[in-house]
Amino acid sequence: MHFPTLSALPASRETLSVFGGYHAGCRINPGEFAAMENMSSDHYPLLATRKKRGVYRHPANAQGLIARDSLCWVDGSKFVVNGYEVEMGLSEREADCPKRLVSMGAYVIIFPDKKYINTLNLTDFGNLEAEFTTEGTVTLTPATSDGEALLPAYSQPEEPQNPANMALWLDTSQQPPVLLQWSQGSGMWVSVEKTYLRLSHPGIGAAFREGDGISITGAPEAVASQCVITARDTDYLVVPGLLEGEILWDIPITLSRKLPIMDFVIECENRLWGCRYGPNSQGEIVNEIYASKLGDFKNWYCFQGISTDSYQVSLGAEGPFTGAIQHMGYPLFFRENCLHKIYGNYPASYRLQTTPCRGVQQGSQESLAIVGETLFYKSPTGVCAYDGALPTEVSRPLGTGHFSQAAAGALRGKYYISMADDEGQSHLFVYDTEKGLWHREDGARATCFCSCRNSLYFLDGEGQIISVTGEGEPEGDFHYLAETGVMATESPDNKHLSRLTLRLYLAPGASLKLSVRYDEEPLWHSLAEIHPGPLGSVTIPVAVRRCDHLRLRLEGTGEMRLYDLTKTLEEGSDVF
Repeated sequence: MHFPTLSALPASRETLSVFGGYHAGCRINPGEFAAMENMSSDHYPLLATRKKRGVYRHPANAQGLIARDSLCWVDGSKFVVNGYEVEMGLSEREADCPKRLVSMGAYVIIFPDKKYINTLNLTDFGNLEAEFTTEGTVTLTPATSDGEALLPAYSQPEEPQNPANMALWLDTSQQPPVLLQWSQGSGMWVSVEKTYLRLSHPGIGAAFREGDGISITGAPEAVASQCVITARDTDYLVVPGLLEGEILWDIPITLSRKLPIMDFVIECENRLWGCRYGPNSQGEIVNEIYASKLGDFKNWYCFQGISTDSYQVSLGAEGPFTGAIQHMGYPLFFRENCLHKIYGNYPASYRLQTTPCRGVQQGSQESLAIVGETLFYKSPTGVCAYDGALPTEVSRPLGTGHFSQAAAGALRGKYYISMADDEGQSHLFVYDTEKGLWHREDGARATCFCSCRNSLYFLDGEGQIISVTGEGEPEGDFHYLAETGVMATESPDNKHLSRLTLRLYLAPGASLKLSVRYDEEPLWHSLAEIHPGPLGSVTIPVAVRRCDHLRLRLEGTGEMRLYDLTKTLEEGSDVF
């Protein structure tokens, strides 16, 4: 008897050897993953787990990180430099007012405490602000700018007769009086443009320096209320003013060097820059940007018409400031709907440019980080990249979910950002700027990041300083997960997946569980499990049930790298 010969159904194979990153869209490309945990682009085009982190320090009350020659941070009332503690009397932690550390030269300035410390000389620290109130008699003496007594020879309304050369005459016929000096060569009285007073009192100059911009209250009207000290010693200081002669003043005089209230502070071109939207120290509502005196972070009110002056400008744009950073040599100040950029080299040449665009999301000021020459930050709609022109969004693979409270850092071409979703769950994402890929690591909550010595650190929600690159006490084996998008045939014919072959590497002690979900079933079915063992490279062939489409999940612990995934496709009938 003869039987008909049946032909085997045609089969084909497709191999996927380039794996992308995380993508939360409804339809994603082959090689991308709809769910991910603790994966990395370090071994691209392979799919691989991330490197182990390390617990660098576990301070009792850590706030803020900053990089000098070594990593520095605040721990309660102390400032810590590479583990060495300096008691500075800093205020205790406040959840609504975290510490902000700003570097300028060898100094670190700590806000909102308004204190500074020299990281090269840890005995040099103190307050940015200073104040002194006199008790008892203050002697006010007309003087030169360097403090030498300079009493007028004449104080009268009429012009003196036969004065000596360089004699001084205080012309009281005018109000306020005018100080004139006789010039024998020209035969006329010449106005003295700048006049000064020496204020003498025990300890009056101890807290101040020459060049300080101070405010003075309680002094005679002849003393300028806002001025710059031209000379000082422990028991005297010299300020602008004009008197007929030396007087004794018994009313208390208060001298103070203050900083404006600022929402954010940065360093740029040897100045500190700050911004404020809201009430200032006098209770007035302001919308301003400030800059300190050149090379002097203690002085913000020195206005002498010179290139080293402080700077202040009022703005017209509305809304609170949401972040600030120095980028490409320019100070940038953000609101949610715009950014302000300052051009120029000195106060007289400063020019403010306001650009309406997606700014920094409120509460995500720590998301500002520079990778290479590009600035990245969390806007109200997503993560944006700014190269100096206009920002562009780069976070579409993260889906349409809403994230907030972002903090970010940069290391070796990668942008690390930790943010919370609508349910308050934290997510740590990594954007590889060279490959354009996103990966999700885990649910680590970072309040701030800091790059130091080719390493990246972040402060987590438990007060630990975590090293992304593994410095410190290494973490144990962590759980990893990678879930594909919909895997289908992409063919109008009745092809179906009949077999999957995975070629991967498992480090000694690592494990793997392979699961599949068919069509839209709610359950995951286990296909294969590999328990811990020194396996190295391994090939896993698995047969799958006939279906329209499926999703594949790889999860386990330890180090894993996926080299390729091969799909075997067979043609079938019109009916499954």
